[in-house]
Amino acid sequence: MTSDHDVVLCDGCRTARIRWAITARGRRQAVDADPNPAGNLAAYRDGTGTLRVRVLTAERARLEGMEWRAMPHVATCNRPRPRPAPSSRPGRRAAVRPGQWRWGR
Repeated sequence: MTSDHDVVLCDGCRTARIRWAITARGRRQAVDADPNPAGNLAAYRDGTGTLRVRVLTAERARLEGMEWRAMPHVATCNRPRPRPAPSSRPGRRAAVRPGQWRWGR
Protein backbone atom coordinates (compact mmCIF):
# COMPACT_ATOMS: atom_id res chain seq x y z
CA MET A 1 0.00 0.00 0.00
CA THR A 2 1.14 3.51 -0.69
CA SER A 3 1.65 6.28 1.84
CA ASP A 4 -0.64 9.27 2.32
CA HIS A 5 1.85 11.91 1.16
CA ASP A 6 0.01 12.54 -2.15
CA VAL A 7 -3.55 12.40 -0.79
CA VAL A 8 -5.62 15.59 -1.16
CA LEU A 9 -9.26 16.51 -0.57
CA CYS A 10 -11.60 16.73 -3.55
CA ASP A 11 -12.34 20.32 -4.60
CA GLY A 12 -15.94 19.42 -5.43
CA CYS A 13 -17.25 17.51 -2.44
CA ARG A 14 -14.60 18.70 0.06
CA THR A 15 -14.83 15.44 2.03
CA ALA A 16 -13.33 12.64 -0.06
CA ARG A 17 -9.63 11.79 -0.05
CA ILE A 18 -8.31 11.44 -3.60
CA ARG A 19 -5.06 10.85 -5.45
CA TRP A 20 -4.19 12.20 -8.87
CA ALA A 21 -3.03 9.55 -11.33
CA ILE A 22 -1.91 9.47 -14.96
CA THR A 23 -3.88 7.33 -17.43
CA ALA A 24 -2.42 5.28 -20.28
CA ARG A 25 -3.11 8.23 -22.61
CA GLY A 26 -1.23 10.67 -20.38
CA ARG A 27 -4.23 12.45 -18.86
CA ARG A 28 -4.80 13.19 -15.19
CA GLN A 29 -7.55 11.29 -13.40
CA ALA A 30 -8.72 11.54 -9.80
CA VAL A 31 -9.05 8.19 -8.02
CA ASP A 32 -10.22 7.44 -4.50
CA ALA A 33 -7.25 7.29 -2.15
CA ASP A 34 -8.17 3.95 -0.58
CA PRO A 35 -8.34 0.65 -2.47
CA ASN A 36 -11.82 -0.47 -3.46
CA PRO A 37 -12.57 -4.10 -4.42
CA ALA A 38 -15.38 -2.88 -6.69
CA GLY A 39 -13.08 -0.52 -8.63
CA ASN A 40 -12.49 -0.93 -12.35
CA LEU A 41 -8.99 0.60 -12.40
CA ALA A 42 -5.63 -0.97 -11.68
CA ALA A 43 -3.37 1.58 -9.96
CA TYR A 44 0.39 1.24 -9.59
CA ARG A 45 3.54 3.30 -9.10
CA ASP A 46 5.97 3.38 -12.00
CA GLY A 47 9.76 3.54 -11.65
CA THR A 48 9.73 7.30 -11.05
CA GLY A 49 7.08 7.10 -8.32
CA THR A 50 4.24 8.45 -10.46
CA LEU A 51 0.83 6.94 -9.78
CA ARG A 52 -0.50 5.41 -12.98
CA VAL A 53 -3.85 3.74 -13.71
CA ARG A 54 -5.17 1.45 -16.37
CA VAL A 55 -8.69 0.18 -16.99
CA LEU A 56 -9.35 -3.47 -16.16
CA THR A 57 -10.66 -4.88 -19.45
CA ALA A 58 -11.68 -8.34 -20.58
CA GLU A 59 -8.20 -8.86 -22.09
CA ARG A 60 -6.38 -7.78 -18.91
CA ALA A 61 -8.91 -8.33 -16.13
CA ARG A 62 -6.45 -9.34 -13.38
CA LEU A 63 -4.11 -7.25 -11.31
CA GLU A 64 -0.45 -7.55 -12.26
CA GLY A 65 2.58 -7.06 -10.04
CA MET A 66 2.12 -4.37 -7.38
CA GLU A 67 -1.22 -3.09 -8.70
CA TRP A 68 -4.23 -2.40 -6.49
CA ARG A 69 -7.89 -1.82 -7.40
CA ALA A 70 -8.97 1.79 -7.46
CA MET A 71 -12.29 3.51 -8.06
CA PRO A 72 -12.44 6.64 -10.24
CA HIS A 73 -13.49 9.49 -7.99
CA VAL A 74 -16.04 10.81 -10.47
CA ALA A 75 -18.09 7.67 -9.73
CA THR A 76 -18.20 8.32 -5.99
CA CYS A 77 -18.12 12.13 -5.75
CA ASN A 78 -21.16 13.56 -3.99
CA ARG A 79 -20.60 17.11 -5.13
CA PRO A 80 -23.76 19.21 -5.08
CA ARG A 81 -24.88 19.75 -8.66
CA PRO A 82 -25.95 23.28 -9.55
CA ARG A 83 -29.59 23.70 -10.49
CA PRO A 84 -30.39 25.38 -13.79
CA ALA A 85 -31.70 28.92 -13.46
CA PRO A 86 -35.46 29.13 -13.83
CA SER A 87 -36.81 30.71 -16.97
CA SER A 88 -38.19 34.22 -16.72
CA ARG A 89 -41.39 33.01 -18.37
CA PRO A 90 -42.36 29.54 -17.14
CA GLY A 91 -43.62 27.18 -19.81
CA ARG A 92 -42.03 29.13 -22.65
CA ARG A 93 -38.73 28.79 -24.41
CA ALA A 94 -36.07 31.03 -22.96
CA ALA A 95 -34.07 31.39 -26.18
CA VAL A 96 -34.98 33.78 -28.99
CA ARG A 97 -34.91 32.49 -32.54
CA PRO A 98 -33.00 34.82 -34.86
CA GLY A 99 -34.90 36.29 -37.80
CA GLN A 100 -34.36 35.64 -41.50
CA TRP A 101 -30.96 36.81 -42.77
CA ARG A 102 -31.18 39.56 -45.36
CA TRP A 103 -28.44 41.25 -47.30
CA GLY A 104 -28.50 45.00 -46.85
CA ARG A 105 -27.73 47.15 -49.89
